[in-house]
Amino acid sequence: MSVTSEAAAQWSGSLFEGSGQVTLTSSGQGVFPVNWKARSEGSDSVTTPEELLAAAHASCYCMALSNALAQNGTPPENLQASASVTFTPGTGITGSHLNVSAVVPGISAEDFDRLAEEAKSGCPVSQALAGVEITLEASLA
Repeated sequence: MSVTSEAAAQWSGSLFEGSGQVTLTSSGQGVFPVNWKARSEGSDSVTTPEELLAAAHASCYCMALSNALAQNGTPPENLQASASVTFTPGTGITGSHLNVSAVVPGISAEDFDRLAEEAKSGCPVSQALAGVEITLEASLA
C-alpha cells in the first residue's frame, strides 16, 4: 500500500518582493509563511523549503535508524536527530547534515556507527536527496 502526502503552496508577487504560504494539507497541521528573504538570509519567524526538508530528513532518519536498531536486536530507548539543510542562492540545496544522539542499551559503538551509516543511506528522504552531500554525526548518549 502506498501513501501520498500533500502540501500546497501559494505565492503572490515577484520572487524578491513577494511572499506566500505553505499548507500541510494531508495532516492539516499548519500553515506556514514563506518568502525569499527568509530563504536567502535566514529567519526565526518565517519558514523555508529547506527547513521543511530538514524536518522531513530528521524524522525519516529517526525512523530508519530505529528500525535498523530493532532489527539488530538492540531497539533504542531514545533517538534525538536534527538535520541542517544548506541552501546557497544561485546554486540551490547543497547538502544535508544529520546529527543524532541515541540511547541504545546493549550495543557496541562499532555496531551503532555501522547501523547509523546504513540508516543514513537507506532512509527514503536521503535517497531522494541523492544529488547532494549528506553527512552524519552519530553518538551514543
